[in-house]
Amino acid sequence: MNGRTEQMTAQLAERELDAVLISAPENRRYLSGFTGSAGWLLLAKGEKPELFTDSRYTVQAAHQAPDYQVIQVKGGGWNWLLDSLKAKDIRRLGFESQNVTVASYNALLEALQGEGELSQVSLVATTGMTEGLRIIKDKEELALLQKAIDASDAAMEAVCPAIREGMTEKEVAWRMEVAMRDFGADAPSFDTIVAAGPNGAMAHHRPSDQVIKRGEPIVIDMGARVGGYCSDITRTVVVGEPDEMFRKIYDIVLGSQLAAIHTVKPGLTGEECDGLSRAIIAEAGYGDNFGHSLGHGVGLAVHEYPRVGPKSPDQLKPDMVFTIEPGIYITGWGGVRIEDIVILGEGGATPLSKAAK
Repeated sequence: MNGRTEQMTAQLAERELDAVLISAPENRRYLSGFTGSAGWLLLAKGEKPELFTDSRYTVQAAHQAPDYQVIQVKGGGWNWLLDSLKAKDIRRLGFESQNVTVASYNALLEALQGEGELSQVSLVATTGMTEGLRIIKDKEELALLQKAIDASDAAMEAVCPAIREGMTEKEVAWRMEVAMRDFGADAPSFDTIVAAGPNGAMAHHRPSDQVIKRGEPIVIDMGARVGGYCSDITRTVVVGEPDEMFRKIYDIVLGSQLAAIHTVKPGLTGEECDGLSRAIIAEAGYGDNFGHSLGHGVGLAVHEYPRVGPKSPDQLKPDMVFTIEPGIYITGWGGVRIEDIVILGEGGATPLSKAAK
């Protein structure tokens, strides 16, 4: 049993569970190493961990998850799980409530109740069991994260200087995605955002046929995926000379971001870190124009723990990796967002993103 699986199994007693069913793809990969798109893990006290998947992936699963007993799922329904549970003394079975649909939960409950010997099995909703482990990155994870960050940094550095008036948002987005792959990315970590002019007022605008004009802000938010790990970076640029409005808004956002990067430290909560940046934007008179959280954790998922935003109680600790991405969005004009990934150390945050601002 690998160390991550052992850490998960150790939590069963703490949560008064006999076993837990893992369904979230990132958690399944983190614990077992299996990268297929379909499968479940069953971790039970005193038992060899099991990985259930269909015939498309059994060979792959056996290769990638040598610590797990791979069991082929045949047909629909929950018979594969029922058969496994019958061979074990399980009364309280945890499941990932953030990932299991209501329909799946009801179908599993009905299946258990239909089996006399399993009718006493209780389904217990769990949250954060694996995510709590993923929040601290080890050396191997950090190395893959840095490769993903380097790919998106290089793409940003290569494409931004080549943006010209008359290009469309879609064209710039495509060039970014091609460049990311050229620089080592397996794939984008999410759909690339390119928002020119007034479109920049929409934080998650989808690239369109909007033509880029001189002097307008262009918000570019993109990320690369390498070995399953994600990067996430945002830069705001302009073709030609920026006007006074752009300089003003950009300087406020940059100052806000740098203040958070330079003052965040272990022990602060996500809410307190968010406040370091948000206060500067509010003092400049644009508090109502910064509507999203300051940042989020990054790893196997592009958005994961810790949460860095208003009302986040997550305590920031060394070796946590998260984004710092303040923004100002003005309807009819556009927006400015600047985002870097940082790693927290004992002495504060170190940016891992290096692309020019």
